[in-house]
Amino acid sequence: MIKDRLASVLGRRDEEPNILLAQEIAQNNDKNAIEELFQLIQGKQKDLQNDSIKVLYEIGEISPQMISPYCNDFMDALKSKNNRLQWGAMTALKTISLLEADHIANNIMTLENAVEQGSVITRDNYVAILTNLISLPPYQELAFNAIIKQLSQCPTNQLAMYAELVSTKITSPYSKKFTETLSGRLEEIEKDSKRKRVEKVIKKIT
Repeated sequence: MIKDRLASVLGRRDEEPNILLAQEIAQNNDKNAIEELFQLIQGKQKDLQNDSIKVLYEIGEISPQMISPYCNDFMDALKSKNNRLQWGAMTALKTISLLEADHIANNIMTLENAVEQGSVITRDNYVAILTNLISLPPYQELAFNAIIKQLSQCPTNQLAMYAELVSTKITSPYSKKFTETLSGRLEEIEKDSKRKRVEKVIKKIT
């Protein structure tokens, strides 16, 4: 049973058993194991939920096509009161965002609502998803508008990282609004090192 291989069942506090299990499932293309992991997520035991979502997004990093059919299940998990499950679901969606771009674009408000309720990691992965979508022409405008909203509202502590990430995908029609949004927040950034990183992005784009 997959359950018996999870870190919490083994009495482990580290993630190594979960990572090794994900590698094995991906290597063997074990679809039954994925079904079992989702059953554990839908159960009531928080430790098993946490381990299972970890295994699933680690599988997504190796073999995203194995978990992409479960896009709706990850969307449902975004609404969980278990914070670990919620940001884990956003991490899983990041791994499949290029495969499930249409599905994710159509449910962008579900993702945004999760960010408003969630942790920094939830937001980090959401911005990474938007950065993937902006590289795909059908979703550029939607993704860009959502990115601008995040750049306008996110804690200044995250702003430099997001600016650097998004800058790799920004094309000329969007560069002016992008740099204006960043410039408008420069005075809010208290740390010199982070302000300089944002200024460097603005200079690079302009």
